[in-house]
Amino acid sequence: MSCFKYHVFVCTNKREEGSCCADLGAENARSYLKKRCKELGIHRKGQVRINNAGCLDRCDQGPVVVIYPEGTWYTYIDREDLDEIITCHLQQGRIVERLKI
Repeated sequence: MSCFKYHVFVCTNKREEGSCCADLGAENARSYLKKRCKELGIHRKGQVRINNAGCLDRCDQGPVVVIYPEGTWYTYIDREDLDEIITCHLQQGRIVERLKI
């Protein structure tokens, strides 16, 4: 049995050459996700855990987040996209099809 309902991995990897999630504000996105989930009271044991991830090897698809246990991959542009992932996936258990990769 998992310790968390959802485990969110945010790629914050920095590559020497080429596009990478770090260049697209991934660290700020991870911080925002964690802060927002704490504000909502869902960042805790049994609920949601937000973690950094090294390279998830999908740099060509923009900044990426993967949520387990489903293994759902998302890309995002801004905080509105992140809020939609929080509301729909982490709170309501619904996949955000428009952000799925």
